[in-house]
Amino acid sequence: MTFCMICMIAIGLAMDAFAVAISNGVSAKPFGVKESVWQGLYFGGFQFLMPLIGWFLGSRVKDYIAALDHWIAFVLLAFIGGNMIRESFEKEETQQKRKLNTNVLFLQAIATSIDALAVGIGFAILDVEIVKAASAIGVISFGIAFLGGMLGKYLGNFLQTKAEFAGGLVLVGIGLKILVEHLFFAG
Repeated sequence: MTFCMICMIAIGLAMDAFAVAISNGVSAKPFGVKESVWQGLYFGGFQFLMPLIGWFLGSRVKDYIAALDHWIAFVLLAFIGGNMIRESFEKEETQQKRKLNTNVLFLQAIATSIDALAVGIGFAILDVEIVKAASAIGVISFGIAFLGGMLGKYLGNFLQTKAEFAGGLVLVGIGLKILVEHLFFAG
């Protein structure tokens, strides 16, 4: 898997965090650069850790499922991406003004990084170099979450659903690419 593909996966995975970061920028008071950095650290940190955990879990079972690896990667990415697309069409509940604290950020970071755990399992099956991949995912997620918070503060709800939809499309597209490559172009 190329570094460019890993970066595209990272961007797709970060769209959940981007949508939540925008929501935090809209609804959390006070919200500024400091809060945006903190949420970036939480989201980026968990997006870094979860693929590592998934990779270690996946590497334990990859020999047993090697014949199906491309299908598993496709199903995981299509499922994750499909859920993101579906969620982008669900109506948002009315946002309340609230303070952003470590408990909220911790729960949001876990919720937005579950997808990265599944991707880590897929990375183990596909023999992706996990430290580089997880680092790219973490750094990109930090940047996107930081940017999302600042955009949310200034642009509001307009961006939130569009980001989640785009991220879902990216993940489904990458899953489809992996499946097609293994089915039709594997030597």
